[in-house]
Amino acid sequence: MASRFKRIRTSLARQDGYSMVEFLVVMVILSIVVGSITTVFVSASKAELDMNRRFQAQQQARLSIDKLRREIHCATAVSPSGISSSITLTIPAQCPTAGGFTTVRWCVLAPPGAAAGRYALYRSTAATCTNANGVMWADYLRSTTIFTYRVQSSQSLGNLAVAMQVNTRPVTSGAFDMSDTIVLRNSTRACISGSPSPPC
Repeated sequence: MASRFKRIRTSLARQDGYSMVEFLVVMVILSIVVGSITTVFVSASKAELDMNRRFQAQQQARLSIDKLRREIHCATAVSPSGISSSITLTIPAQCPTAGGFTTVRWCVLAPPGAAAGRYALYRSTAATCTNANGVMWADYLRSTTIFTYRVQSSQSLGNLAVAMQVNTRPVTSGAFDMSDTIVLRNSTRACISGSPSPPC
């Protein structure tokens, strides 16, 4: 019995343990494993954030095209003709989106503090279309000249072509392209003297 107690006391008195080299090896392996797991989580978080940003930018572009379509269908005139970065719509005050105004402006401008090559689409009912008095409808556009207005002729009504390229990452490919050609339903075909259609 006494020898048994002696063995227990002897084993408790020993100071055996891990050496410094073993401890350092364990710490290095643990650091590599934790670092790898952290890298995976960080990259997944960045990918999710980027995907959400791209989805929101594309959704904004869709909503702005829808708003433009409703206003163009109701408009009686658009200026200027040709390719431009801003347009002015003349619309009846009773149009659903008019809000009592008879002139609406859409323009593409660089948002305040934005990086080079990033533009946004604004809508304004003021005398000019600026960042300060306009409401942003779409962001992360890659070009300013998104409007092309073709005036009415004897063969067709006036129409506005809108071409947006949306990309939240300007240094990479994979831009989201959205385009539409919207007819001014309230415009009239131009009357050319001597032309049978439309009658003058």
